[in-house]
Amino acid sequence: MPTRTAAQKRTQAKGDYDAFLARCPSRQLLDRISDKWVALILAALGSDGPQQPGGDCAGEPRSMRYSELSRRLAGVSQKMLTQTLRSLERDGLVTRTVTPTVPVTVTYELTDLGLSLHHVIRGMKVWAEAHMDEVFANREEYDTHIA
Repeated sequence: MPTRTAAQKRTQAKGDYDAFLARCPSRQLLDRISDKWVALILAALGSDGPQQPGGDCAGEPRSMRYSELSRRLAGVSQKMLTQTLRSLERDGLVTRTVTPTVPVTVTYELTDLGLSLHHVIRGMKVWAEAHMDEVFANREEYDTHIA
């Protein structure tokens, strides 16, 4: 059997990824990125979140402090926000920058990889917002027939 280089092994592994297989690493990644908090954090860092009073949201990605993210993501607990940001940092989707000020300033921003995912997630967010009335109507019709 011929010896393969590490690059050849990585190339082979990429071809072997199949999210339909239970043990495939791409399934684990798909599970992570389909989480609502991941989608909302990516949207916020991509400046797709709700307009802030008096703020200009031009849709350009920007860095945000932890407290800004916490305020923007209504309903997220401190624990969930921290865990989600750490997992995004670990996966290389977000960078965390610590500035030695008093108190210390910590900001988060999308990496190039995170920005490429943001574009995909943004489409889903826009679709959900645009079709919510139809979904509500379908739910109401379904519930009427079931009851």
